[in-house]
This record gives sequence, structure tokens and C-alpha cells, in this order.
Amino acid sequence: MERSARELNRYPDGGVYRLHEELAARHGVRFEQVAVGPGADGCLDMLSQATLDPGDEVVCGWPSFPSYVIYARKQGAAATMVPLRELRYDLDALLAAITPRTKLVYVCHPNNPTGTMNTTDELDDFVGSAPEHVLVVIDQAYFEYIDRPDYSDAIERYVKSGRRVAVTRTFSKIYGLAGLRVGYTVAPADVVAAMTKTRRPFDVTSPAQAAALASLDDPAEIARRRALNAEGMARLTGTLREHGLEPAGGAVGNFLYVEVGDDAQRLYDALLHEGVIVRPLAGFGAPHAIRVSVGSPEENAFFGEALGRVLARA
Repeated sequence: MERSARELNRYPDGGVYRLHEELAARHGVRFEQVAVGPGADGCLDMLSQATLDPGDEVVCGWPSFPSYVIYARKQGAAATMVPLRELRYDLDALLAAITPRTKLVYVCHPNNPTGTMNTTDELDDFVGSAPEHVLVVIDQAYFEYIDRPDYSDAIERYVKSGRRVAVTRTFSKIYGLAGLRVGYTVAPADVVAAMTKTRRPFDVTSPAQAAALASLDDPAEIARRRALNAEGMARLTGTLREHGLEPAGGAVGNFLYVEVGDDAQRLYDALLHEGVIVRPLAGFGAPHAIRVSVGSPEENAFFGEALGRVLARA
């Protein structure tokens, strides 16, 4: 990043060639099957622009990541939001909601904001049952945090086997590059070609490209962060329970979902005044809940102290 900063008078590589090449090689797919964008969220926007016309439909679980709905509506498409079952994506209900107008079906895996996941067997059945006219989008923004035998690598399992599936990943989470905005999609080549037509030429900056490439070369550091995150999840779970709050079970990402009733916005505001930012979830479809992300050990401790002060005043 320091080296790239010396040439910020020049435009970045508009094709993001080196990062495309490296990601294709690491995933064992063709160069033409990778689309890099400004975060996974930017890739979702590109997918929507490439796929949806007015009157089309998308299907997703709810509460879930709001960009699925926002970008559909921006294109004049309708969004069918299928309620979760026990805070997990109800894949059977998702299939039942598909109509001839449905173009995209999203599976947030694990789901943001609940942190829950579907098993490989469940996802296999879903992908195998999806109609041919539908593109299944599996959002794996938190993929690198998860080390479970029943959690699938959707690129390896579905894209590489020729299924009509697009998978989104990001450098914003475990790689720690959220402020630089760089993510990618691996999908069938025709989907990537359509996405590329919607991408602005210089969306991914030179420092972002340099940092993403460098991040791929330190698996030991990623393993360290994964272990540190697991410790942080346990610490946050204990802190919440100590204060009478029960996080949703089965969370596998780097955050916890907590239902707090009508006090969600009030609790968010009070914590904000203590210097702590949590996520109120009305925009995600869960107005009575908050999402708490794992921070550094010092930040997790700071959150616990602030939460104690806030609840003592309630």
C-alpha cells in the first residue's frame, strides 16, 4: 500500500488484472469466471444491474442482508422476503416462493444478521432443486471464519461442478480491509461477462488491489485471526449472558444476533454515547434486535463495561 501510494496520481488498473488472475488460480477456475468489485456489496449491485429488469423478482430470506432488496428495487424488480425458520434460511420455503419471473435467489451463508448457517446437505438439495431459469447467489462474506465439516465451499462444490450458481466473497471481514472496499464473485462466465459490463472502470483503487493481493499470501495470519475471533465470540457470548441477554445460537461468523425487544434503538443510542457502535437491525427486518461484532480483546472488554453501565441506568 505504501508503494502504491507513491503513484496515486495515476489511475488504478481498471481491469484489476493481477487480482483476477490470482483469485482464478487459487480457486481453480477460469479467469473469465471471476468478477472483482468494490466489496461484496458492490458485486451484488453489479449482479442486480446485469440480471434484473423492471417486473422481475428476487427471493431471499428475511431478516437478512438488506442490499438484496435495495438493489432489486433500484432496478424496478420486486423482492419476495421469506421468513426465517428458527433464525435460519428456510430453503424449502425459498424454493416455494420462486415464480417464472424470479431471476435471482439469494442464500446468505452464514446469514447476516443472525449468524446462522445451512448445512451442506440442505444446500445441496436446494441447489439441485432450483429451476434452471434462476441464478442462485450464495453470499459467503464470512467464509474464512468457518471451520466445520457441514459448511460448504460453494465455489468448489457448485460453481466448479457447472451449477447455475454465483458466489460472493470479500476482503472486508477476516482480511480486515473493509475501508478499502474490495470483494469478488465467482460465477459462470456468461454471468461474469454481464456483470463486467455494469462495472465502472476504476471502482477498485490501487491501494485496495495491492492490499488484497498481499492478504492472500499469509495463511498463518488468517488462521491466527480465525482463532482470535473464536475467542472473541466466546467472550461476547459470556458478556451478553452476564447481563441477561441471550444471543442467537449457532452463530458461525464474527458477530452475534441478540433480541432485546422494544429497547433495540434505545440500547443502540445509549451504547453509542458510551463510544460503542453496535448495529440496530430494523433495516435488516429485525427491529427488536441488535448485532454485536467481535472486536479486538480490548474492544470486547470495553463493550462489556459500557453495556454494564447502560443497563444499570435502564
